[in-house]
Amino acid sequence: MAPKSTRPGKAEFSIDEFFAEIEKAEDMQASKPLYAERMKNKRALDRADAAEKEAAAPQPARREGEKKTALEKRRTTKSSHDTATGMSAKAGKTKINSVDRVDVEGFGEAPQAGFGHMPSQKLTARDISRTAAADPETQAKLREALDASVKKNKARNNEDVSGATTVGVTATVKALEQIILHGRKEVEGSAPWMPHRPERPAKRGESKPFRLVTDYVPAGDQPTAIAELVEGIENGETDQVLLGVTGSGKTFTAAQVIARTQRPALILAPNKTLAAQLYSEFKGFFPDNAVEYFVSYYDYYQPEAYVPRTDTYIEKESTINEQIDRMRHSATRAILERDDVIIVASVSCIYGIGSVEDYTAMTIDVQKGEKIDQRQLLAKLVALQYKRGDTGFVRGTFRVRGDTVEIFPAHYEAAAWRVTLFGNEVESITEFDPLTGKKSADLTFIRVYANSHHVTPRTTMNQAIKQIKAELAARLQELNGAGRFLEAQRLEQRSLFDLEMMEATGSCAGIENYSRYFSGRKPGEPPPTLFEYLPDDALVFVDESHVTIGQLGAMYRGDLRRKATLAEYGFRLPSCMDNRPLRFEEWNAMRPQSVYVSATPGSWEMEQTGGVFAEQVIRPTGLIDPPVEIRPATHQVDDVIDEIRQTIKAGYRTLCTVLTKKMAEDLTEYMHEQGIRVRYMHSDVDTIERIEIIRDLRLGAFDVLVGINLLREGLDIPECGLVAILDADKEGFLRSETSLIQTIGRAARNVDGKVVLYADRTTGSMERALAETNRRREKQMAYNLANGITPQSVKARINDIVDSTAERDHVTISIGKGKDGKEKVVTGDNLATVIKDLEREMREAATNLEFEKAARLRDEVKRLREMELDTLEGEVS
Repeated sequence: MAPKSTRPGKAEFSIDEFFAEIEKAEDMQASKPLYAERMKNKRALDRADAAEKEAAAPQPARREGEKKTALEKRRTTKSSHDTATGMSAKAGKTKINSVDRVDVEGFGEAPQAGFGHMPSQKLTARDISRTAAADPETQAKLREALDASVKKNKARNNEDVSGATTVGVTATVKALEQIILHGRKEVEGSAPWMPHRPERPAKRGESKPFRLVTDYVPAGDQPTAIAELVEGIENGETDQVLLGVTGSGKTFTAAQVIARTQRPALILAPNKTLAAQLYSEFKGFFPDNAVEYFVSYYDYYQPEAYVPRTDTYIEKESTINEQIDRMRHSATRAILERDDVIIVASVSCIYGIGSVEDYTAMTIDVQKGEKIDQRQLLAKLVALQYKRGDTGFVRGTFRVRGDTVEIFPAHYEAAAWRVTLFGNEVESITEFDPLTGKKSADLTFIRVYANSHHVTPRTTMNQAIKQIKAELAARLQELNGAGRFLEAQRLEQRSLFDLEMMEATGSCAGIENYSRYFSGRKPGEPPPTLFEYLPDDALVFVDESHVTIGQLGAMYRGDLRRKATLAEYGFRLPSCMDNRPLRFEEWNAMRPQSVYVSATPGSWEMEQTGGVFAEQVIRPTGLIDPPVEIRPATHQVDDVIDEIRQTIKAGYRTLCTVLTKKMAEDLTEYMHEQGIRVRYMHSDVDTIERIEIIRDLRLGAFDVLVGINLLREGLDIPECGLVAILDADKEGFLRSETSLIQTIGRAARNVDGKVVLYADRTTGSMERALAETNRRREKQMAYNLANGITPQSVKARINDIVDSTAERDHVTISIGKGKDGKEKVVTGDNLATVIKDLEREMREAATNLEFEKAARLRDEVKRLREMELDTLEGEVS
């Protein structure tokens, strides 16, 4: 007997699912065309059931000497008569009735209710499973019997029985567990991977030297930091760290480094919001060069997934943003054709796109004066996944008008190309506005890139289909051999459908799961990504590296768990796991020279540089880090409310951080009862609503914002005069050195800002955070003293400071612009002052006949007044 399984049953074994497998196997066995033997067994069972019922039924007393009836005599006959009716099982031996009368189950008359007849209750495997699930001892016996059965079957086929433990769902769970715990053998156990550097075609685009356009000159720590970074790059250093506080002009420093080294660059941002801010800044710094934007083009994305615990399959659902898709095409085209390129990207750039070889091979070059057949040109455009749109001329389409072919390239937004033919000769190439038809330029050469990054030549597609079929056959044999019949049937059905769609249309839903075969990569090798498009002399700036580096390391593991579940439960072939983001080790091997930019660099970045970094802690604007005070946590709530009241009198706002969502909500409710205008913000609050909350805080619609981990890097509030950190001595992620320094920095944009830490003891993280903050503060104060900068002068030019280049390192929620076109700041103002100012602007707009602007301001005033009334009603109640 096989030993009992020592694995916990609940985590990997469901008796309900197992018996569902048994029922399916029984149905499959019953559907086989061996009906004669099966019906023979059925008749034997029927005779046994009839005999058992007859023995159990009470028999009427027979009088002595009474003879048996003819029916009773027939019932005593042998196998040639039916035991239930006494009729002959076979008809007479005539030619017309020489076929067995087979009672095929399912085609007979249904059992009739009434007349004392009760339909028989069939005992199903589901009933057995429910009974066994309630009894652990019975469940253990069933598991033991399963193991013995599997070993017996394997021994019968002369297979190795050492690893045979169970079948079906349990085998699936075990295989999935091995992948999650130990990784894929193709990836984890393979030889060190060497970066793929494909050959690039000759660049035909017009490259220009990087020219930095700005009125600002480096100040504070910027000249030293710029010189150190440029020297390190020229000396071939692969890793450098720029430790720069918020508002010190780190973006301006990076722009200066790019301009002085004249090398293309990739800027990595931790999220789309910060990426958009950086893109806007670099676009302003380098108006004559190619500044591109490469982030995920999904407005909404629900990945394909399967949840085994609830047996729930979630189909892929997504909405693509056409504008971002165009910008992605523009970025890849620019990096292949020009040298003066800056790409601002999010971490999604480590996910797979089409290979450089296919993307550059699937192009159409059109030269003025060359010979080309129009039909051949149209066929090539269709192969590049362009669609003919004679009526709707949009991006990614073409139209034909006589000898003229008009093409709307995938990378353009408001420009198209018109190719005019004279016979088979290209007579002219012009660029025009597709809306007005106005010509903007005459061209001599154009290169049309594909309408998709995943375009594939037909020969590659045919070869890939053969390889997918080979993998499918091998995988089906593996699943059936392990008794995983449900997974095998599911995989066969889904994969064959995808193959048929690819053969017929060249594509299918979820075609990215077969990307390994289209790119020609081996199992376990990384997919082609944007990093393969970068030239060898490029630079990488990792913004907010303490967040971004962690994201780069986490992407692969999360994707592996989801894809492995799909593969092991038969929804996808195992090759789907090769459609994945880069592992951190692969990214580290592929990246060119890198600069890590952060106010709190992580341990990995510092290890790479041996603890050496370029420092940039002085703000050219004169703003300094806030003073930090530690108070006991015994009466922290009452004390923070008193501090909040003083901050409100000064006309400033307060940020208060806690540890849990429940505490945030409870503290908000308590402060509201105390008459304080307060809101909370945590992960359950939608992104759009978060922006509205911060905007209302800046306008003074309420005075206190309670949060957990959303009040750190990224969003800054100039009106914030107090940052209160409750339970600062609870060591952990939310109260680590990095988190404390980042949270303290939220008060650095206000001259009168201060920070209060509530703690009963001083932790190591608090000591290090306070030491670093005091060091920066002393250096900043010394710079201000040497340059004659006082707090009063900083207050006087606060509008200029907030709108300066140094303060664009982060995202500030806009509350509108003043008459001078600069961002408004309402530091020291209350809600009544803000409403009065908006009413004045509304009247001015109406006087100037700007009625739409006046209507918008009127609606804003109405909304703020309603919010003020709601707050007053809450205070009264």
